[in-house]
Amino acid sequence: MSELMKSILYFVLGGSIVSLSSYMGTQGRGFLAAFVSTFPAITGVTIMLIYLNSGSDPAQLYAKHLLWLVPSWLAYVGFLILTINRLGFWPAMAGALTLYMGVVALIRLAIR
Repeated sequence: MSELMKSILYFVLGGSIVSLSSYMGTQGRGFLAAFVSTFPAITGVTIMLIYLNSGSDPAQLYAKHLLWLVPSWLAYVGFLILTINRLGFWPAMAGALTLYMGVVALIRLAIR
């Protein structure tokens, strides 16, 4: 498969999952939307494609680093839950992303 076709496939796959999750969320199905968003399809396909293109060592390294990012993701989601109604969507999102990047930076320093 050509590199262009791979890129198109990745784009369509990722966009489909984001679109499905957004659709479910707008229909008031928050749990289902969250399930679709966090279902390991993208992660699984990413690991599979890394494995197929580069072998098991890079795939394992990717999976290992996913675990290191769980605390930053939890901080991001937790901040949104606590602040979205108090601050409004955009300030809460900005704060959550800032917190996420801060926790990622701290984790990166810790694992060096």
